[in-house]
Amino acid sequence: MTTAKAARTAEERQREIVQAARSTGSVDVTALAAELGVAKETVRRDLRVLEEHGLLRRTHGGAYPVESAGFETTLAFRATSHVPEKRRIAAAAAELLGDAETVFVDEGFTPQLIAEALPRDRTLTVVTASLPVAGTLAEAEGISVLLLGGRVRSGTLATVDHWTTKMLAGFVIDLAFIGANGISREHGLTTPDPAVSEVKAQAVRSARRTVFAGVHTKFGAVSFCRFAEVGALEAIVTSTLLPAAEAHRYSLLGPQIIRV
Repeated sequence: MTTAKAARTAEERQREIVQAARSTGSVDVTALAAELGVAKETVRRDLRVLEEHGLLRRTHGGAYPVESAGFETTLAFRATSHVPEKRRIAAAAAELLGDAETVFVDEGFTPQLIAEALPRDRTLTVVTASLPVAGTLAEAEGISVLLLGGRVRSGTLATVDHWTTKMLAGFVIDLAFIGANGISREHGLTTPDPAVSEVKAQAVRSARRTVFAGVHTKFGAVSFCRFAEVGALEAIVTSTLLPAAEAHRYSLLGPQIIRV
């Protein structure tokens, strides 16, 4: 153990842990203890503090970063994490289409997978702020794509700001497939960026039915901007990695919970 490692304060150590989690997507207690030159229990204590501060979520043996006003993963990163789980969720979400003729598909990798899973044998109009979603569906026969104009965010390749929300406010949409950076029973659906939050909130207002689709790690996570309450959702689609007891608690707020 070097003098530099020994001299770290708890605050400095915790800052390094957050930076490591944000750069790699997750951290491991054993590896952190070796890297920082401290006991595993010290690392666990740091992780508890960081979880209380809303910066990390603990897992068995480690932690992963919570998306916040100061940190958001890119679409490219999201396309590499929990992919089999996201594909199952997307397929199940697409099955909730029902008789909808107009659909909003949100930005993000899971909504992009939902777009891929939409049926090609019927007429649909899809409204989206996501360039990848529009690209996925642009050549699909029978599907008309309305791409909302606005400022394109580089990390997510989706449009935001008043142009986007104004155009979206002019529609009445049968079904909105919504993503979020976090969903909790107390704070509802949240996302780090206020501009993105405005688009999502308008999509929920414009839609007759709203379905949230997201991996189990979204649950209990809280980001900066709240855009909808859990009770505004018709259904939540996630995986069986969300415990049944926790899923039941969300169902008490109104939505149907589908675990795949």
